[in-house]
Amino acid sequence: MLISDAFAQTAAPAQADASLMSLLPLVAIFVLFYFLLIRPQSKRAKEHKQMVDALQRGDEIITNGGILGLVMNVSESYVIVEVAPAVEVTILKSSIQTLLPKGSLKSIDPKGKSTTKSKGGKSISADSNSTVSQSSETAETTSTNTTEDTNQSNTQQSNK
Repeated sequence: MLISDAFAQTAAPAQADASLMSLLPLVAIFVLFYFLLIRPQSKRAKEHKQMVDALQRGDEIITNGGILGLVMNVSESYVIVEVAPAVEVTILKSSIQTLLPKGSLKSIDPKGKSTTKSKGGKSISADSNSTVSQSSETAETTSTNTTEDTNQSNTQQSNK
């Protein structure tokens, strides 16, 4: 025969520290995930729970949706928040994102509501919406006048 017989060799003895070394990267990754992801997230969740549990009437808050308001009433799982004078909204306690320092809502100036003094001492509103509405009223008046002029010229031509 041209092909010689192949004989199986005996297996080499398993090394115990080689199997432990193969598990070392897995353990290192778990420890890394714990310290970088799991622990900080649980710490933040604990702080948020303490903040929500300590809510009381008169606190100023921001919701997850970005609504700013004043806490009017706190129940077991709901909070009644005043978002504008005489406008109250009932929200879940879990949807409260941040507790603001006292007086924060009074210091916030809504965009476009600032007033400036002119040389004559009269206050001028810098509200951009009023400027837009005035220009749209002017455009509507102009288009109405143009339509009336067209109607008058058509009437005059039909009379001739």
